[in-house]
Amino acid sequence: MPSDHTAIIVPCRLESTRFPRKLLHRVKGKPLVLWVAERIRAEAPEFPCWFAVDDALLAAPLEAAGFRTVMTSVAHQSGTDRLAEANRTVGAARVINVQADEPLVTGAQIRRLAELIAGPAAMATLATPFKRAEDFLNPNQVKVVFAPGAGWRSLYFSRSPMPYARDLAGRVDDAWVAANPCYKHLGLYAYKAELIEKFASLPPGRYERIEKLEQLRVLENGYEIACDVTEDPGLGVDTPEDAVKFEAALGG
Repeated sequence: MPSDHTAIIVPCRLESTRFPRKLLHRVKGKPLVLWVAERIRAEAPEFPCWFAVDDALLAAPLEAAGFRTVMTSVAHQSGTDRLAEANRTVGAARVINVQADEPLVTGAQIRRLAELIAGPAAMATLATPFKRAEDFLNPNQVKVVFAPGAGWRSLYFSRSPMPYARDLAGRVDDAWVAANPCYKHLGLYAYKAELIEKFASLPPGRYERIEKLEQLRVLENGYEIACDVTEDPGLGVDTPEDAVKFEAALGG
């Protein structure tokens, strides 16, 4: 059985479709994955942290800089499956999943996830307010609606704009988006160990198959996902253009 502690596990896959080997892409001479590792160590040093890698090329720079790695299978279809394999070694009761391409994650985000997953929900995540209608209408930016209150229970995740402005036939502007509960889902998660281990055996949900969003499998199988709001939007590096944005954010 897992010991009663919370750990950060960062799933790291060498190959990626949109940005080949992006975790090894050098920004100011340093691999992206190392920027993420150093950010986590600086922002949330109180949490033990492991990197679940699938190739020695990823393990090498991390281990050279003093970070712990766990080698995992190249065959995993999702980051959650990789977390499950890694946690059989780590043995944490609760796991915070920081993405390996999120170099601006903050300590406040990590600590809030730790607080949420210490409650009754099997899974927790974060959202941030949309600022622009262009982003709110973009299907590549996932939306979440949730019920305010204790734990902020997630109701649904979608690629479509939610809530839909019926009176405006969906034609919203920046002012409307800023004035209404329009939230972007961030790819930061926390899990109870039991859910991570069980996730792969859960039947894929109808909505998951349509939206291509794994978190819908959790909701459709009756688990609760706690959600809270952060004003720290972060920066996911999905494309070479995103890497340029990150380098610009570093300044200097």
